[in-house]
Amino acid sequence: MDKEKKSALERAKELLGQMTLKEKAGQLCQRLYGFRCYEVGRDGTGACEIRISDEFKAEVEACGGLGVLYGLFRADPWSERNYGNGLSGELAVKAYNLMQKYVLEHARLPVPMLHSSECPHGHQALDGYLLPVNLATGATFDPSLLKDAAGVCGEQLKGMGVDLALVSALDILRDPRWGRSEECFGEDPYLAGCFAKAAVEGIQAAGVGVVAKHFCAQGETTGGVNASAARIGEQELYEIHLPAGKKCCEAGVKGIMAAYNEIDGVYCHANSHLLNDILRQDFGFDGIVMADGTAVDRLDTITQDNAASAALALSSGVDVGLWDTAFSRLPEALQRGLVTEEEIDRAVVRVLKLKFELGLFDAPYIGADGKRTCHFPEESCFRQYPYREYPQSKRLSQESPVLLKNQGGLLPLAGPGVKIAVMGHNANHIYRQIGDYSPPLREGEGVTLWQGLLKEAQGRQLRLYQGQVSQEAEEVIGWSDVVILATGGSSSRFEGAVFDSNGAAVKSGVMQMDCGEGVDSSTLGLPEEDEALLALAKKQGKKTVALVIAGRPYVVSGLAEVSDALLYAFYPGPLGGEALAELIYGKKSPSGRLPVSLPRSAGQLPVYYNHPKSYQAMSYCDQKEGALYAFGEGMGYSRFGFRDFQAEVTKEGITLTCQVENRGDWEDAAVLQCYRSVLTSRRVPRVRELKAFQKVWLKKGEKRKVTVSIGREFFALYNGNGKWTEQKGKYELLLMDSGKLIWKGEIECI
Repeated sequence: MDKEKKSALERAKELLGQMTLKEKAGQLCQRLYGFRCYEVGRDGTGACEIRISDEFKAEVEACGGLGVLYGLFRADPWSERNYGNGLSGELAVKAYNLMQKYVLEHARLPVPMLHSSECPHGHQALDGYLLPVNLATGATFDPSLLKDAAGVCGEQLKGMGVDLALVSALDILRDPRWGRSEECFGEDPYLAGCFAKAAVEGIQAAGVGVVAKHFCAQGETTGGVNASAARIGEQELYEIHLPAGKKCCEAGVKGIMAAYNEIDGVYCHANSHLLNDILRQDFGFDGIVMADGTAVDRLDTITQDNAASAALALSSGVDVGLWDTAFSRLPEALQRGLVTEEEIDRAVVRVLKLKFELGLFDAPYIGADGKRTCHFPEESCFRQYPYREYPQSKRLSQESPVLLKNQGGLLPLAGPGVKIAVMGHNANHIYRQIGDYSPPLREGEGVTLWQGLLKEAQGRQLRLYQGQVSQEAEEVIGWSDVVILATGGSSSRFEGAVFDSNGAAVKSGVMQMDCGEGVDSSTLGLPEEDEALLALAKKQGKKTVALVIAGRPYVVSGLAEVSDALLYAFYPGPLGGEALAELIYGKKSPSGRLPVSLPRSAGQLPVYYNHPKSYQAMSYCDQKEGALYAFGEGMGYSRFGFRDFQAEVTKEGITLTCQVENRGDWEDAAVLQCYRSVLTSRRVPRVRELKAFQKVWLKKGEKRKVTVSIGREFFALYNGNGKWTEQKGKYELLLMDSGKLIWKGEIECI
């Protein structure tokens, strides 16, 4: 049979039969930090050249080849790669081809390596196409925007020789104290699942496999502490934390990354029920399971034996390690009887099958040396300013900010001659608006809020002040008609951060980060100096706009009370300042909705909207009930009318129709959110659950009949033992927007 007629699985099994144990184990190892495997130098003529490190060569020898290489192009303060010593442009392509060639020529069997690279919100590489963080993307309530933007990322990744994009997609934000909140699409499993699927489809359409992370329940946390225990039961696991993973599997995701945390005393990397029974059998996943960084070695805390840790992870369903030493000891584990060769073969076949599926054996190189088309860096739009030619990132930046308060219609700021004082920590700092896991930007790339306001000023007078309360601050405020305070947090790795072996930030006296991996918060407080500036402006009787640029929900009770307008922007990306300025000056109406609830205080947590009906959540004797701003809230500059509601139950589910009318003066978006409330059930249901949503843009005065389709899963309830069944009984269908009930009706499943 010709190889063209053989399936990837058949070719993988055939190749497996030719491999030694050393070569098999080598396919499962991903020990190297790719960014440490090369140096950029000059040859005798002064031309740039790539020198492969001895560490890389030794690993190829030790493994009889190389299974997966992580992060060859990674650039950030942890990798210590930048435009002076990193890989960009033609140099990146040259480096990839050189290292792939070394593997193929120095292994007994010419098995190409897979190249994995971080892509949590765009490629974490020099000149990487960056998007707003996931929490911002979720706020758009439009997965099609992410699918289009992810497609651009996929094209760039493919052109650079990346085979596996490590994409944050599975974590559900249940505790905003967690520093990695920005990597979540929100607190709701349905919303997150829709965006996770869009990310997978967008990137994989370009021929790059996605490794979706992290599986599972890492966003639950204990007290918001990173990698801590998910203290949840089976129902919470199935209803909240598994749906996004299932959506990715339905989209044909190539890889899943296991999470650091444990669930009910079992580490995810040692959880056969999670990785084999649920992921592979129930969800039909047939790709590779990758470990998180050093996670397999962390199993030593329960095995006290590194080889045993490797055996435990492998037998539990982990196929490929990451930066651990444990998987390099699989031959020893086999010799000691801790693992079987069949278990090793099973994982190796999955890796080889993926390599065949991605076409690596047929086209191992890129550019002139191979058959793969090189979209980067041959096209100049991917060199320095990709955002002008590919506006998908900007579109996400425009539609993600959430307007929560607009007293007296202060926004948009209208008319020339208005004097505006722009203040606060986040007013003019590009790295404080692009989030964690970001590469360095070229000089002048990106647009801060201050730069965006200057561009859009059109006769308005602007002054920038970024200090504390002082005589100068009083003078600037006194001069102004309106004060814009840009406050929030920072996930910037470029301000003194120190890092752990897995790249997470660790506490440092000079670190400015208060968000991001390894940076968890007990208070969720904003910078006191910023709040003091806003209070001073209010004392002087000035109109005030509070703009929060952040990677997590903060406690904004003080800002909400003092400000006339409150705009919340989860890190809006490189062009976020431009997008925010356009919203503030009315070029476009804000259309974001909160993908996560904002608490009144940290002591009120949890404040997610979809809590069980069994208790009265967020009810304390010393605080108002409910979240300060709840999931789904947000407004624009226009106003809408809704009428002619009709709900019809069909074999496919429910069809809800209504007429929507824009009754205001702005083109704006209504975000129709359909919720389920279970009225009769054997198990405790939730107060509300999002089951469908649709964003509808209407011009001034426009009317439109809108149809929202809700799947038959509306009637599916979790019955225990991993089973979902359609349950007859009474349900309530609620249609909402901006936190307000538009219509509700009782639906019966018979």
